[in-house]
Amino acid sequence: MIRLNNLEKYYETQAGKTFVLRRINAEIKEGEFITVMGPSGAGKSTLLAILGMLDSASNGEYFFHDHPVHKMSPKDRNKLHKQYIGFVFQQYHLLDNLTVYENLEIPLSYRDMKKGDRESVVCDVLDRFQIVGKKDLYPSQLSGGQQQLVAVARAMVAKPRLILADEPTGNLHSSQGKEIMEMFKNLNDNGTTIIQVTHSEVNAQYSDRIIQLFDGWIVDAQQASAAR
Repeated sequence: MIRLNNLEKYYETQAGKTFVLRRINAEIKEGEFITVMGPSGAGKSTLLAILGMLDSASNGEYFFHDHPVHKMSPKDRNKLHKQYIGFVFQQYHLLDNLTVYENLEIPLSYRDMKKGDRESVVCDVLDRFQIVGKKDLYPSQLSGGQQQLVAVARAMVAKPRLILADEPTGNLHSSQGKEIMEMFKNLNDNGTTIIQVTHSEVNAQYSDRIIQLFDGWIVDAQQASAAR
């Protein structure tokens, strides 16, 4: 599904190039559950943003289902992102001027779905996440944990082929966090590829493989004993 060849990300400064990612080589197969770990500043969120086609690399190659993402225009990357990817952001990125219901409906609006079908899917997700009572509220009226739940629900609602999650349980109670990770595992068991960034050793155990980043380099890649 994903192949990275010598991927690098840097920013030009007066002192020269400041590298965030260095010579990243990785292959992720469809249906894998991958965890990316490392200390703050290791490049984890930057790597996730590039994989999600929200940012572009400075050097190297990124192939997604054989599409050469590194050669694509921002418009074409955005189209590919909407077609295949669900993203859980660390800072939620909910649209403040839309209700919970409308935030959940947006990913479905990119697909060829009739209004009645969209309503059915959104109602099902509201029920599954136990946020039916919040559907007419705006993000500013929700707690941090509630916003996190809506953000996770939005990433899942269109049943994407790939879910990218940046600290997906960071603001949730432990029981809610476990429930979200069990949902991810269930989706993964049914074929969805998942790549998460986390500091949680518990969350990491749900994955098949752990990639460790340090100062922008991959320093280790190991199997994880998946929790069941």
